[in-house]
Amino acid sequence: MELITINNEKQSLINVKLGKNVKVFNFVNAYGCSIDDNSKIGAFVEIQKGAFIGKNCKISSHTFICEGVHIHDNVFIGHNVTFINDKFPRAVNESGELATESDWKVIETHIEKGATVGSSVTILCGLTIGENAFVGAGSVVTKDVPPFTVVAGNPAKFIRKT
Repeated sequence: MELITINNEKQSLINVKLGKNVKVFNFVNAYGCSIDDNSKIGAFVEIQKGAFIGKNCKISSHTFICEGVHIHDNVFIGHNVTFINDKFPRAVNESGELATESDWKVIETHIEKGATVGSSVTILCGLTIGENAFVGAGSVVTKDVPPFTVVAGNPAKFIRKT
């Protein structure tokens, strides 16, 4: 595993496309992803291959961004946010062998420009959180969130327009 130095700390960033002025803090694990200009990645974040983070984003500590997640410009992601990219995960395939990438399909998720996702939110796959939407802390997002909408709860429900 190759380690590179950012902010005077060793980081596990393998095959990552970094934009200008990106800040990456301690203990980040990122591989095969893209992080655009002026974004900030907090400590203990994992960003998997094929994930995209736009410009001017803030990704807070302990967040998991899996393959197939597209975070557009000016998005805030709180602490301990979890994205999911498989509706029915299994350890083994139909033959009883350990599942591989060929046994499942990534289901993409989009967080649109200017959205805010509060701490400890879980976002199921195949959803879109709309432009400037706000997801309250601790919510479980099970369906699309319209633009300029505040949602919260488990499951996340409409609270009001922004």
